[in-house]
Amino acid sequence: MANTHSSSTDPERHNALLRGWLAPRLPEAAMAWLDQQTALIAGGARRQLGIAIGLAPRKVGKADLNLTPQEMEAGRAVRPDLDATGWSVDQAARILLVLACYTGNDEDFATELHRFFSTAEIGEQIALLRGLPLLPAPERLLPTATEGVRSAMQPIFEAVAHRNPYPRERFSEAQWNQMVVKTLFIGSRLAPIQGLDARRNGELAEMLIDYAAERRAAGRTISPELWRCVAPFATDAEVALLAGILRDGTEAEKAGAALALAACPRGSAQEALASAGELAAAIQAGRLTWDVVA
Repeated sequence: MANTHSSSTDPERHNALLRGWLAPRLPEAAMAWLDQQTALIAGGARRQLGIAIGLAPRKVGKADLNLTPQEMEAGRAVRPDLDATGWSVDQAARILLVLACYTGNDEDFATELHRFFSTAEIGEQIALLRGLPLLPAPERLLPTATEGVRSAMQPIFEAVAHRNPYPRERFSEAQWNQMVVKTLFIGSRLAPIQGLDARRNGELAEMLIDYAAERRAAGRTISPELWRCVAPFATDAEVALLAGILRDGTEAEKAGAALALAACPRGSAQEALASAGELAAAIQAGRLTWDVVA
């Protein structure tokens, strides 16, 4: 069952937010072009959407959006958990252009967006996926989001998986688990996934334990982050494995093992952690966290 965490999907407020971010960063001519294009699209010139999205990087540039802390906070006030870290001005402009084609019909909007996404180039797909939290009809955009997660292109995958509240709010447990496992499989990081701890589950832990066993059997390294999702569900066998990593692993592996043992409710885990010395003290003091490991 998907987590249907409520979120604002008010296109007008999201439009105003994006314009407020872009206006101080764009030359007057670039902003005028963007306003003209959004007016044309909103007025029914739907073919203009693809043209304008394609032209956006040339018209507004590709500079980092580089929001201030105050602007980031204002964004979260409009749309809870919005994180525009790493966005560029052309991505924000492309999201604004997509918003302009919403007329109040959720099904038409979702169908048109998915059709456009299926033929879009990589940069366009990344912008649309990063913009998912700001788009209307979120429950109907699931096919587009899951297509992004299935992509073999890491930047497209991470546009959904990283710093994006959409998966946490809309993905079923199976979809969520597959996304997390794929994150590790492709060598990406777990730390930027929103809601990672809140959506940990036993099925995911089993999948990751099996994945770790396959990696060990093949003589391959295991990301220390993997244990973050296993810790609450670890059996004595996993605790013993983590204790072994704590003794013999690399510095990063030891740090991950210590954090996992600290989050495991089993008494054996706490006994193993007691031998960690400095690592246990660093966890207690808040100096060692999963963000540090990542």
